[in-house]
Amino acid sequence: MKALIKTLLVSTAVGVSASLNAQTVTVDPTTLTLGYMNWQPTAYTLANFPADGGTGSSAWGLSALQANFSGTTLTLQPNVNTYTPGNAYWNNPDGTGANQMDANIYNETTGTYVGVNLTFTADVISDTLAAPYSSFIFIKDFVNNYSSSTSTEVPLTLGVNTISLLTSANVGDHIQYGFETYGPDTNPASLAALESVVITPVPEPASLALLALGLPMFLIRRRK
Repeated sequence: MKALIKTLLVSTAVGVSASLNAQTVTVDPTTLTLGYMNWQPTAYTLANFPADGGTGSSAWGLSALQANFSGTTLTLQPNVNTYTPGNAYWNNPDGTGANQMDANIYNETTGTYVGVNLTFTADVISDTLAAPYSSFIFIKDFVNNYSSSTSTEVPLTLGVNTISLLTSANVGDHIQYGFETYGPDTNPASLAALESVVITPVPEPASLALLALGLPMFLIRRRK
């Protein structure tokens, strides 16, 4: 009996420790405020105009990324910010985009999520993004000087998306979480046809519990 009690106490302690070392973040316009763009020449550019293309990266505004909040709802769309007809760096002679764009909307913290199992959740309520464009959900753990990182990244799908990453115990690491949208820069006139991904926060567990409790009461009232 004592052995059983001891086992239960140890199990409880481990459970408490695990819960204390697990944290969850979600879609939040007050935290997902950073924008960054990486780009590199498309296959078309490399095959036909190798001197024109060139990789690049820089901080970008969210609206330039085509990552925009309306309340707590986030809409992701293809990049049109660099479309410049006649500029061989950004546009091919046939009018297509000359660069593959990697648009990031994210939050970055240092010293906040140290040695924790960090979970990032999002509810995709609409995904009509046309090929060849795609959007991903990610968590990245960069070392102090950004020279290397560990990460998890998966394509967004309809419904609740949940990913987790065990972060480093190094307090100097930079933790990023957010969304990436890949695809060539494109003509603004094509934007409507290329559609979008629409994302909202996942409801808090307490809200879901209240909803679950409220449903039987609603049914009882309807029966009366």
